[in-house]
Parts: sequence; structure tokens; C-alpha cells
Amino acid sequence: MPHSLFISDLHLCPTRPHITRLFERFLTETAPKADALYILGDLLEYWAGDDDLIDPFNLHIVRALRAAADRGTRIHVMHGNRDFLLGGAFVAEAGAALLPDPSVVNLHGAPTLLMHGDTLCTDDRDYQRFRSMVRDPQWQADFLARPLAARKTTIEELRRRSEAEKSLKAAEIMDVNQQAVAAALREHGTPRLIHGHTHRPARHVHRIDGMLCERWVLPDWYEAGGYLRCDAEGCAAFPVSA
Repeated sequence: MPHSLFISDLHLCPTRPHITRLFERFLTETAPKADALYILGDLLEYWAGDDDLIDPFNLHIVRALRAAADRGTRIHVMHGNRDFLLGGAFVAEAGAALLPDPSVVNLHGAPTLLMHGDTLCTDDRDYQRFRSMVRDPQWQADFLARPLAARKTTIEELRRRSEAEKSLKAAEIMDVNQQAVAAALREHGTPRLIHGHTHRPARHVHRIDGMLCERWVLPDWYEAGGYLRCDAEGCAAFPVSA
């Protein structure tokens, strides 16, 4: 049956080679059976700019994606909170298409809202202020004008600061706000929402203006992998075997 696959929050990096191998196996064994693969943000631990495509690890990931695309799987990539600087050169080399956040797709007959998910975490006001700053086109232009090494140093500093700040926040603050979820579903008028970011995989049911809606939260790939498979009969979550 024609179907689409959804993954997010892989946070691929050289220090977790077992996850890279798991992703490569997913691309060669699972993805070729699908019509489309949607990567809903944070494919990589971070992205300093498309001029970092020369990095051997980054080039390895791009080539793995290109091979999957060449085998016939349509690949869509959405920005996450770690790799929002992915640009045209990356998607061109990977044989992918850049997907806006949010996006509505007709998923085998069911209109479906796709998001990374960080904009739904409205209770984390510090993060939302930071997100507004780094998503500003002028901020990005100024940042990308800096030398690559300097950008990487800044990103590492921001990551360390973020981890320290998260340890002081209540877990609920970093989860989605239910009113934000309802507002997104209401605005786009879809019966289904798929997102990542929170690392809390589950299926939730919401009643929005009398309509039952489902919300699928994708798993992260820190220790193991997982994906969502959707076809004309609905969606189901699966682990990725080691």
C-alpha cells in the first residue's frame, strides 16, 4: 500500500556512530518502500551553515540521503531548532526538498499538519524569545557572514548554555501548550497533526470545535530509532531495529 514515513530529532553527530548506522540502515531497508520520507527537524545535532558541507561527517549524511532519493524516495526536510540554518545547497546535494514549518500535506487522502513542534511550546518564553531572534533573516545573514570556525564555537557555547538552562526548567514548560495545539489545528483545519521536538512519542486525541483530531509526537533517536508510517488507513508507530 502506498505510504509515507515520518522521523525527527535524530540529532546525528560523530559522537553517536551507532545512531548514524541505524539511520543508514533505515534509509536502505525501510525508506525505499515508501513514497515519501518526511524529516521534521533536527536531523543533525547542529548546522552552522551550508559551507560546512565539506565536513566529512556532514558529507557522509548528505550522500546517504542522496542515495535514498536516487532510489526513488521523495525526501522532505523541515528545519528544527538545531538545524534551522539548513539551506539550498544542503537540500540540493541531498536530493531533498525543504518543507516550510508549518506545512499542510494531503497524506493519502487525509489533510495533515506537519510541524517541528517547538512553536507549540509557548510556555517556555525564554526559548520563544531566542527562537524569534535566531529566525530573523537579518540575524541569520549576519551570523552566516562570520567565519565557519567562529560560528561553530558560538553554537557550542549556546548548546552548553541551553543544557544548563533546561536543567532548571520544569518539564511541563518544555512540552507543548494545549491551547497552542488547539490553535494550530483550528487555524489549519486539519484532523491530524504530526510533530517532533518534545521527545515524548505518543498519540493524543483532541476535540477541536466538535471535531476529533489526532496528534502524533515523533520519537527522538538518542538511544534508538523510531518512525511513523501513514497510509490511507491511518498511521502507526514503529521502532527501528538495531
